[in-house]
Amino acid sequence: MTEPSEAAAHVHAWMDKYQAAWASNQPDDIRALFTEDARYETRPHDPDAWTGQDGIVDGWVAARDEPQDWTFSWDLLGTDGPTAFVQGVTVYAGDQPSYDNLWVIRFDGSGRAASFTEWFMARP
Repeated sequence: MTEPSEAAAHVHAWMDKYQAAWASNQPDDIRALFTEDARYETRPHDPDAWTGQDGIVDGWVAARDEPQDWTFSWDLLGTDGPTAFVQGVTVYAGDQPSYDNLWVIRFDGSGRAASFTEWFMARP
């Protein structure tokens, strides 16, 4: 992931897979996104981060969203080497709040995420 166009194409493909996993909540779809020793932080410096593929699957499934309950749009803010910066908006159905998101994703050489950190804030 060195050329900007190559990096953008990689991030777009990974984000497509992420959203498919978000919709399916299938362990194999989730596991395929991350390295075996990946770390998924639902907030920076999270002491309860999900670690390893199995830990990420367990955390994801426990906090799962149902596919009919959300929509997500995003933009790639940029990349720096193997790190991508994504800004998104998650809109939940009904009376649930919507969220602004910032994700920092660090990829390994295989194209999977070795580290994922998210910031999210409810919209007023």
